[in-house]
Amino acid sequence: MATDTKTTRRIGNVEVSAIGLGGMPMSIEGRPDEARSIATIHAALDAGITLIDTADAYHLTATDVGHNESLIATALSSYGGDTSQVLVATKGGHLRPGDGSWTVDGSPAYLKQAVEGSLKRLGVEAIGLYQFHRPDPKTPYADSVGAIRDLLDAGKIRMAGISNANPDQIREAQEILGGRLVSVQNQFSPAFRSSEPELELCDSLGIAFLPWSPLGGISNSEALGDRHPVFHSLATELGVSPQRLTLAWMLAKSPYVIPIPGSSRPETIRDSYAAVELSLTPEQVATLDAA
Repeated sequence: MATDTKTTRRIGNVEVSAIGLGGMPMSIEGRPDEARSIATIHAALDAGITLIDTADAYHLTATDVGHNESLIATALSSYGGDTSQVLVATKGGHLRPGDGSWTVDGSPAYLKQAVEGSLKRLGVEAIGLYQFHRPDPKTPYADSVGAIRDLLDAGKIRMAGISNANPDQIREAQEILGGRLVSVQNQFSPAFRSSEPELELCDSLGIAFLPWSPLGGISNSEALGDRHPVFHSLATELGVSPQRLTLAWMLAKSPYVIPIPGSSRPETIRDSYAAVELSLTPEQVATLDAA
């Protein structure tokens, strides 16, 4: 991979920051007002973040579907600097009816309809990275990924990825997409390590692995150090936050890992991005791996 894996990584042929911004906390329960959300996105851009993750399902009610996509579009258009290198990654196939529950629809017809909505909300002619959000038990996986392939072939999306996938689904998607699978977005954190096989497979295939909820999720991220004493101890020794240490640990695991911590405050995304400057020794990584 011909890039500086310290501060930047690649998704397909696009160079992005090694840390991305997850937009979900700005649009679901407990979300801040729009001004603070836009300030958070602007702070991420100021810090050097060029990957922003979203989904059409990041919203509260049935009347504000795609809230986070629209918010990101507003933030990018109002930013005073250059945003031409920013990659917005969105997803489809996961839905929120508006009652707080989550459902799935991986049918080709729905995915193609969802892309049209995302294109309008983001205000783009083609989506930079589109990921199938979650497998649908009612729809054969090959049919769902086939729809993503069709969107790629039609130029509606520039790159294709999948989310919440197991190793067999990663291999299947890579085959269906003709070797054009560029990303896998799975849950991975100190508390949730069952996606380690997927991370290792992505590393071997040269596919970007995007850990979602890398700090443990909205309700748990602030208490990360309390929940994981080894991370707290090493973070204290290094003089950094447990959150920054966690992201640095992930970056050290593979040059294909790009964490996307969610944030709704400028100060937290600045701290997260500072992980790109934190170097860990192999011994420190091993200690955290074993924690």
